Amino acid sequence: MVQKQADNPVSDLMESASFSGTAHMAGNENWSLAKGFANRADERPIAVDSRFGIASGSKIFTAVAVLQLVEQNKLELSAKLSELLPKTFPNFNATVHQLLCHTSGLPDYFDEEAMDDFEQLWQETPMYRMETPADFVPLFRDLPPVEEPGTRFRYNNAGYIALGLIIEQVTGEEFADYVEREVLAKADMSDSGYFRLDRLPKNTAYGYIEEDGSWRTNQYAIPVRGGADGGAFVTAGDMAKFWNRLMDGTLLSEEMKNRLLTVQAQQGDEAYGYGVWIEEQEGVAVKYHVMGYDPGVNFHSGYYPQQKSIVTVLSNAGEGAYDIVKAIEREKKLRG
Repeated sequence: MVQKQADNPVSDLMESASFSGTAHMAGNENWSLAKGFANRADERPIAVDSRFGIASGSKIFTAVAVLQLVEQNKLELSAKLSELLPKTFPNFNATVHQLLCHTSGLPDYFDEEAMDDFEQLWQETPMYRMETPADFVPLFRDLPPVEEPGTRFRYNNAGYIALGLIIEQVTGEEFADYVEREVLAKADMSDSGYFRLDRLPKNTAYGYIEEDGSWRTNQYAIPVRGGADGGAFVTAGDMAKFWNRLMDGTLLSEEMKNRLLTVQAQQGDEAYGYGVWIEEQEGVAVKYHVMGYDPGVNFHSGYYPQQKSIVTVLSNAGEGAYDIVKAIEREKKLRG
């Protein structure tokens, strides 16, 4: 990758906003910028190839894994959760399709329409016990459905936990191991993975939470290991590889890729495919993107089909990534 300095408006914004993270553009134009500290205590600087947590941004990896199994005739999009996992979810009749596009009506262990502090979840349930999809099930299994499946789009983390359990049931493997091999490795994302917070590999940026004028790490604020609904660690360069391998047919057939990138659910201006947000202008997609927010995590990555460009911004603080993305979009005229 050829590195060069971005236009001043982008780097100036990173400076003026005290941004901590990396900004990366790939396609017709290729550059990377890094600012801030990966480890504030030791003042270890962030590098352009530092690893960052991406929270819900990794739902698209789960969606790709599910569609791979559909492609292999091991799973059907019309299959019901109550039929696939009858002992765990005997009364939830949402389909795989509805789980993928957040129209399942499942109760959520973290309802983003009603809750805003993810960290509060772990006051009663220790975060260090949350390692696999099954560990999350007690948080929502006995709650009543929010509504009938297919009623409306309602962003749902528990639905993706259920998809992780389905992947494990169909493949006989642990979710993280399967997705690391079948999605991340096939996309040549060699620096990415579902790493434990207490065993982070080198060149990883710790997530930080600002509190009372100082900073603390997010180690006790999020699950110890990411999984089906979020929490993978990636580099900006690896995200560019992912988008390219998704688009060129390495990860999915043309049919399945098109399903993933087709609007499956919509509410107001929000449009969603399978694991991916979609922005359209006059019925034409101008941006496919994923994003993630957790305490100490702020992430946006998008593919712009008209320019075949990719923009990824990763931050180890709670905010700032989307402002950098918008600045890049304006400067590079990525959305018309």
